[in-house]
Amino acid sequence: MAENPQGAILQRDKQTYAIVLRSPVGLLSADNLENIAKVVRKYNIPTVKITSAQRMALVGIKAEEAEQIRSETGMEMALASGPAIHYVQACPGTTLCAYGKQDSLGLALELEKLFVNNPMPAKTKISVSGCPMNCAEGYVRDIGIFASKEGWTLVFGGNSGGRPRIGDVIATNLTRKELIALVIKCLAIYQANAKTRERSYRFIERFGVEEFKKAVLE
Repeated sequence: MAENPQGAILQRDKQTYAIVLRSPVGLLSADNLENIAKVVRKYNIPTVKITSAQRMALVGIKAEEAEQIRSETGMEMALASGPAIHYVQACPGTTLCAYGKQDSLGLALELEKLFVNNPMPAKTKISVSGCPMNCAEGYVRDIGIFASKEGWTLVFGGNSGGRPRIGDVIATNLTRKELIALVIKCLAIYQANAKTRERSYRFIERFGVEEFKKAVLE
């Protein structure tokens, strides 16, 4: 079998691989879709999966073809594992949704450019919702953000995995500028004080919610 290609994920059969393609905040262009369709047919890829992180996974490919397939899609390889910020998930917000109160897609794209792939103590996920219904599930993300008419709410330390945790509200009614500055502070405190591979939900339980708020707000 060929050497494991960088960024590809070995599958259950121990013979084929998957690659995950970046589709920032779940947005795809016509070119993206056409290129994906072309490579799926050309390389006889058996499975195309939209992941829970709003990314595209091409599953069941040969190791020696992984990089060529990625190149022909014209898309970047997404980070599938490792201690870094993996993605920003977002709902349609005011761009498309009748219930949207703020521009969640615009904010999420800005956060994607600022933070995705930045090193962190452990895997870190960000979500942005355009209204209080929180369709992007901010309370169970490391950094969760949702909007109201008054501004943005920031949640930290949520998790949806095997040990679920509802994140803590750090601040409410923030402007976009205030929110981004606070996200930077939250990530900096987490990065400076967390143990290696310590997810944000474990970190804030150990560090203390009130101590964390004090560190980022004062």
